Amino acid sequence: MRLVHLADLHLGFRQYHRLTPDGINQREADVALVFRRAIDKVVALRPEVVLIAGDVFHTVRPMNAAIIEAFTQLQRLKLELPRSAIVMVAGNHDRPRATETGCILDLFARIGVEVAANGLRQIRLGTHDMSVLAVPDLPAGAPPLTREQLEPDPSARYNVLVMHADVEGMLPPNLVYPDRPSSPVPVSAIGPERWTYVALGHYHVHKKMAPNMYYCGSLEYLPPNMWSEMHEERATGVPGKGFIEYDLDAGTHRFHPIAGARRLADLAPIAARGLAAADVDAAIRERVDACDGGIDDRVARLVVRDVPRHVVRELDHRALREYKRRALHFHLDARKPDTVRLTLIPAGGRRATLREIVETYLSRRPLDADLDRAALVSLGLEYLDAADVASEQAWAAAAAGPVADGPR
Repeated sequence: MRLVHLADLHLGFRQYHRLTPDGINQREADVALVFRRAIDKVVALRPEVVLIAGDVFHTVRPMNAAIIEAFTQLQRLKLELPRSAIVMVAGNHDRPRATETGCILDLFARIGVEVAANGLRQIRLGTHDMSVLAVPDLPAGAPPLTREQLEPDPSARYNVLVMHADVEGMLPPNLVYPDRPSSPVPVSAIGPERWTYVALGHYHVHKKMAPNMYYCGSLEYLPPNMWSEMHEERATGVPGKGFIEYDLDAGTHRFHPIAGARRLADLAPIAARGLAAADVDAAIRERVDACDGGIDDRVARLVVRDVPRHVVRELDHRALREYKRRALHFHLDARKPDTVRLTLIPAGGRRATLREIVETYLSRRPLDADLDRAALVSLGLEYLDAADVASEQAWAAAAAGPVADGPR
């Protein structure tokens, strides 16, 4: 018995201003293309069950083109795999704020898709001797899910939980995620050991949460953290975007990568402290020229750190416009120098030491997802200690030497 697990399709997503020859937003067309590739692969695999764990659309009221794309591909799936069940739950992007508004996903029930949009739903797939507990994204303020609510069906051979949720441990340390609930679902409430498989949606990176519990990730790189997603995938050995195939009898998992519509280019960052505008221009040109495969028709980012605003204004904006013309999108992420407030007063009213100021600042500073905050704080304090030692040695050497004329 095999299932496939997809999530976070975000059909209808639009970004940037480039249009296709047909007048469609280029990124919207990219997302639709990748979805079609995924459906092609699912049809070739011929699983018994297809799970879609939320965020089918990017907006609650998607445009007609996105609705038609979803309807066409899901109908093709039903025609090509008539004996396969399709189960879909609503994600936070699918669910309207007012329940009386209705959810667009209910449309797919007309072609035989099992949909859970407005609350937990137990779905019995008798042909497969399987029970699926479908849990859509819950509205803000809803009481947290309990272990009693997430209960398998003891009469079914296979018990599958599919849910769109922030589960405890979903995020890497120090990564901020928007729309995050105040309290993620505890793993203990799910009890993955009670289920044959747990299919999760909401997080855009493929991630193992337990031996039989996974986020499959999105099919395309999308905001809010697509650059952090790339770094996390590289760090954990995930080969990009795709979906999961899971054998319920063998308990084996396989990730199927899906080729994206275009490659992203995260260029090597520039440390611009003390550089003039001409030096920064040269460094930008060097990074662009060194980009493997070039930046043409790609989404590219170049981070420039510690660059004052007056230097940014003096950059070669004609060259920057040319980079933007060549790429689908070229983002020069110019970050001004950080400032440290030296007026930090800790509890007790005494003035903070320099060591306390540095430690507090590094503990709060926003970091890229691939950086270890504890290691950064430790390294910063080591540098500060080394500077203190060097300063003491310099003063000792000066005191031992001849005294120069005039005040020191």
